[in-house]
Amino acid sequence: MKAVLCKAYGPPDSLVVEDVPSPKPDKGQVLISVKAAGVNFPDVLIIQNKYQFRPPLPFSPGGEVAGIVKELGEGVTNVKVGDRVIGSTGWGGFAEEALAPAARCIPFPQNIGFVEASAFVMTYGTSHHALKDRAHLKPGETLLVLGAAGGVGIAAVEIGKIMGARVIAAASSQDKVDFCMARGADAGIVYPENPLDRDAQKKLSEDLKKLIGGDGANVIYDGVGGDYAEPALRAIAWEGRYLVVGFPAGIPAIPLNLTLLKGCQIVGVFWGAFTAREPKRNQENLQELMGWIASGKLKPSVSKTYPLAKAAEALNDMAARKVKGKVVLTT
Repeated sequence: MKAVLCKAYGPPDSLVVEDVPSPKPDKGQVLISVKAAGVNFPDVLIIQNKYQFRPPLPFSPGGEVAGIVKELGEGVTNVKVGDRVIGSTGWGGFAEEALAPAARCIPFPQNIGFVEASAFVMTYGTSHHALKDRAHLKPGETLLVLGAAGGVGIAAVEIGKIMGARVIAAASSQDKVDFCMARGADAGIVYPENPLDRDAQKKLSEDLKKLIGGDGANVIYDGVGGDYAEPALRAIAWEGRYLVVGFPAGIPAIPLNLTLLKGCQIVGVFWGAFTAREPKRNQENLQELMGWIASGKLKPSVSKTYPLAKAAEALNDMAARKVKGKVVLTT
């Protein structure tokens, strides 16, 4: 089978595509014939040895796939050969075949294609866990989403609306804000490119407060980090919840006196660890999301597909923050 390989840590252009032996499922694992693989920002980080997980070299990136179950490992009973499944792999998904823990595979209905299915679990799973389990978002609250046009960001916009929130989308261009508005955001704001000096940070904070109105945002979903974090935190409401999701603009330094003044919480969101530590709750969350997709409340947004051989191009676009919604590799 063909697989995208990281043989030495480095940028996307250092990846190679080679023929490798098909893997064999171990106890509790499933072998999936991959039809599509979602591309996510952690894939950019993991090949540079900058992510929380460090698989041994060589390895294939790719944390989520959609395909057909080809073979079962010992003890697997929740899926069967021939099932169409979404699999959370962690890594290894950028290949024609991939292994996934059976507990992290979920069948999906016929009305969802492989491309859409592969763009679903990581981004929607992350944002659903963030808003439901970590922020406890309530109907009528205001949700500010930074990096709203990206994969997890647009998922947060859509899920926030389903949960009854007023959603403010913040992104780096008017085109991206318009994209978010078309997906249900109530209002939007264009923020300047990173890095920001103190004057730009102050202006961004004032612009956010003016747009949000009232006491500020009850929940802030930060999938960007960097110089945007402090201005956003200054726009949070009393007893607000600030969700730390990702850092493509860099890891921010936060003045903790703001948490005292606002009586707010800074809450970490690590969906990957949640799925491993609490698999039952994760499956319940995924079933709720699958129900929303089946009923038409949610539809994963895929802006572009790439063949497996162009994985580096897809990852470069992700790293350059050119992506709206999700991009997917097809085999």
